[in-house]
Amino acid sequence: MFRLKAFAAAAMSLTAIGFAAPSFASGSVNVYSYRQPELIAPLLEAFEDETGIETNVLFLDKGLVERVKAEGANSPADVILTVDIGRLTEAKEADVTQSVTSEIINADIPEEYRDPEGDWFALTKRGRVVYASKDRIGDIPITYEELADEKWKGAICIRDGQHAYNIALFASMIAHHGAEYTEEWLTGLKNNLATRPNGNDRSQAKAIMSGECDLALGNTYYVGLMMTNEKEPEQQQWADAITVLFPNADGRGTHVNVSGMAMAKNAPNRESALKLMEFLASPEAQEIYAEQVFEYPVMPGAEASDIVKSFGEIHPDSLSLAEIASYRKQASELVDKVGFNDGP
Repeated sequence: MFRLKAFAAAAMSLTAIGFAAPSFASGSVNVYSYRQPELIAPLLEAFEDETGIETNVLFLDKGLVERVKAEGANSPADVILTVDIGRLTEAKEADVTQSVTSEIINADIPEEYRDPEGDWFALTKRGRVVYASKDRIGDIPITYEELADEKWKGAICIRDGQHAYNIALFASMIAHHGAEYTEEWLTGLKNNLATRPNGNDRSQAKAIMSGECDLALGNTYYVGLMMTNEKEPEQQQWADAITVLFPNADGRGTHVNVSGMAMAKNAPNRESALKLMEFLASPEAQEIYAEQVFEYPVMPGAEASDIVKSFGEIHPDSLSLAEIASYRKQASELVDKVGFNDGP
């Protein structure tokens, strides 16, 4: 079974030139992951069963790119797993990835979901949707734009405005409407918040159940994870309290982001790393993503799970993810400019 090496963020010193890399077994694949361990466990276990290649995982909730860069030529990282198009492009721009050419990967992953130079590949899609109170709001049409309408004053919950998931959405608003509109929209959204941004996507559903708010922004796959969480049945109650609304379904479509992979620049186990990457792009892995992680596969023809289908049909925004990523810095600056994280 794959091995997880967890380190507290406080213990990670990235300033020292002689940063000591963790010790990993040789002849295996060393994965540096922004993705939570429970989300990638089914995939890595299936890969190990199929190939006999051991996977070692270092999970970081922040600072992954900085860590690989600090480790330099001696980095043990083989494969980088991350979420958000911004983090994929950030890894490439930081020069911690290398180009990969694989007919297998290119056959499974459509061109629009991979870097033109082969430095990163998307693996799954997820919608940034609206969670709505099943009892108080119900299944209604909604748009991102109307979340700034005064009719929702005091009704909306959201996690940190600077979180990658929200920055990508805000960047898409700039791409569609421009910075001036988006600044005004962010101000309106801030004024409609029930409380200061806090928690994660799951806790937004909890806040809706408790009556703290009626609407929240969250990713689709968290709903599936909550619905099937037998270890923490209270999360099933959170999921049962909400309805998934797909914003702009009748217009430009719902904002969709991705998770993805890249080969580390100095991968010491390149051959095994490539095998893992080809597996993660395969139909088998896409099925695992769909059935166990509740994300939308990027492979053409691959279906979402029945649970995800129960949310309703998603109509993704066709806006280029690369274009969205180009507005991330500006979106982050606007979040600070309007004092979004100060709350209403």
